[in-house]
Amino acid sequence: MTKPRPPPGDPGHPGGPGRNPHRQVDLEEHDGELSFTEAKRLADAAARGCASDPMLLAWFSRKTGEHSPKVECCGEDKPAWLVYAESRGGHLTIRLNNGEYVFVYRAEEDPDPSV
Repeated sequence: MTKPRPPPGDPGHPGGPGRNPHRQVDLEEHDGELSFTEAKRLADAAARGCASDPMLLAWFSRKTGEHSPKVECCGEDKPAWLVYAESRGGHLTIRLNNGEYVFVYRAEEDPDPSV
């Protein structure tokens, strides 16, 4: 059975024609409340497992509503931080605890689909 395509605005939605395919990795961490620092450490490690030199472009914390970069633009179908990352080559998304934290990376090589 194939997985349905995520809707626009979801970090797993493909960036559009001519772009690297979007790869999403979902991690579950159940050791109590996850701090931003710990979430970023876990996401960075997962990104390094998918690509040799990933660069963090954007992040979002559902718990606090904070995100980076702090940009305002681009309509209402996607959050501005996500549009920013995708428009700069962000094609690797690491989601922790069902989207509690979301990190979007750019990698010089395509993510490894076996991870």
